[in-house]
Amino acid sequence: VQLVESGGGLVQPGGSLRLSCAASGFTFSSYAMSWYRQAPGKERELVSRITSAGGSTNYADSMKGRFTISRDNAKNTVYLQMNSLKPEDTAVYYCNALTRRVGILYDYWGQGTQVTVSS
Repeated sequence: VQLVESGGGLVQPGGSLRLSCAASGFTFSSYAMSWYRQAPGKERELVSRITSAGGSTNYADSMKGRFTISRDNAKNTVYLQMNSLKPEDTAVYYCNALTRRVGILYDYWGQGTQVTVSS
């Protein structure tokens, strides 16, 4: 199982980035996918989640209207479009895959990609 994030980097306040997470080794279309982030000295927090078929999404309050999660099940990839970035969005962003089958929770994480918002 692999989740490989990409697209992070340094961006100025007000700028945009698009993160990607390429999945392999499991049935991607059966998993809800999420983006989490962790800033230095803070706990990891949920950014956004999308259901397995992409029909439903949710966002943390501070990201609503700025971030958009999407997925392409044909490409086994989930995306996070981040607009109007703020310095407080600086964090390592992690991709997560989650499903439950026969009472067993399957929970996978990527290695993270750094996003730095600074002038």
